[in-house]
Amino acid sequence: MHNFVCPKQVPSTMKEETMNLIPPFSIPPQSRRIDPTRLRTAGLKPDGSNNHNDRADIGPTGLAFAEWENLGLQPPHLPTMRAYRLQRICDQLLAHDVGGILMFDPLNIRYATDTTNMQLWTAHNPARACFVTATGYMVLWDFHGCGHLSSHLPLINETRSGASFFYFETGDRTDEHAARFCGEIDELLRRHAGNNRRLAVDRIEIAGLRALDALGVDVCSGQAITELARMIKGPEEIRAIRCAVASCEAALGEMRQAMRAGATENDMWAALHAGNIRRGGEWIETRVLSSGPRTNPWFQECGPRVLSDGDLVSFDTDLIGVYGFCVDISRSWICGDLEPTVEQKRLYRIAHEHITANIEMVKPGVLFTDLTHNGHRLPESCRAQRYCVMFHGVGLCDEYPCIRYPEDLESFGYEGQLQAGMVLCVEAYVGEVGGKDGIKLENQLLVTETGYELLTNYPFEESFLRDC
Repeated sequence: MHNFVCPKQVPSTMKEETMNLIPPFSIPPQSRRIDPTRLRTAGLKPDGSNNHNDRADIGPTGLAFAEWENLGLQPPHLPTMRAYRLQRICDQLLAHDVGGILMFDPLNIRYATDTTNMQLWTAHNPARACFVTATGYMVLWDFHGCGHLSSHLPLINETRSGASFFYFETGDRTDEHAARFCGEIDELLRRHAGNNRRLAVDRIEIAGLRALDALGVDVCSGQAITELARMIKGPEEIRAIRCAVASCEAALGEMRQAMRAGATENDMWAALHAGNIRRGGEWIETRVLSSGPRTNPWFQECGPRVLSDGDLVSFDTDLIGVYGFCVDISRSWICGDLEPTVEQKRLYRIAHEHITANIEMVKPGVLFTDLTHNGHRLPESCRAQRYCVMFHGVGLCDEYPCIRYPEDLESFGYEGQLQAGMVLCVEAYVGEVGGKDGIKLENQLLVTETGYELLTNYPFEESFLRDC
């Protein structure tokens, strides 16, 4: 059975605020500061969320807010950010002429509702769903007994349960539960989308797809809708990303302190994870950190290898930080802060030149294929182990687009163009087949009206860039 909560009204207007482009490590005296006294009096945190110590929703900790204040960073206004995202979804639904979208991907649900609930568990156990119409009517199916987790969000019109129809939950009654759930979707589509029977779906169990087909619902893929909606970040999302980056970089500093002879790769990764969680971050999508000869080839995840002074350590954060935003930074360090070898310097300089040259091409209107064809070329000896992309979008996770190397354009490439408000990562892996060392570098940037703004500020290693 599903449980109904009183419908909530969607605001008729969606507030717009000016984008704050202050670099996290710059503290201009004229920057707007947080007034903790005023916010405490109002019962709100600096991001406009409830300041009640026992609230159900998660978010940044006092440590994060204090660090942001010291950096002159303004947190996002969450109600405005949420309204912007809903409007982005509605605009895409209208552009694609569909009556509504049904989402099971927990990150799409997060984008639409700004709710979280066992994000990793629901990524492989699809027990939550969200339905949004082109007019902005939103229904959230949460895990049973979890309606209280979204009670603070007025954009959600109804909260229900009963979206589980996978074998672990429903066994040989899966078809029955799928039919019941899809009957609710059919009723909502008829009530809120008129004669439009087209329903976008991001992903769904086979039993659910067959049940929708049986009801005469015209199912189409919703992945383009969600990716294109998420592609352009609003002013409050940019503020949130800047805050997430600052918190990640603080945790990177703590991870660097954990890098010492006798520590393991896992010890370093645990420090990053702990620093993220302490500030209100959420999880890390991978464990891509390796040391010594494990840096080549790439994609080896951290393990029990014990570090020694002089070891190369390379990593990619893939970190889901505060407000659910991904912070994707890659760096390569030397354990013990010793001088890198001549070969390590050579590889590092190639990677550094690669991403710094490629980022200079970024501005609105540039075609994806122009970035591919005009980008910095890796030496022939480093191309076989090139990274999978030159650029990729980033938001709540790695997002559209993927911009490929020339070698991969025919097989995987597609066309598009950069737009202001996109957030991208530019990256490189440089290591030769059979080589001992592998360098990984990556920065995150915002496409602006005139070019780009760097969002990551963690420094590169001067020791690798000095002359031998």
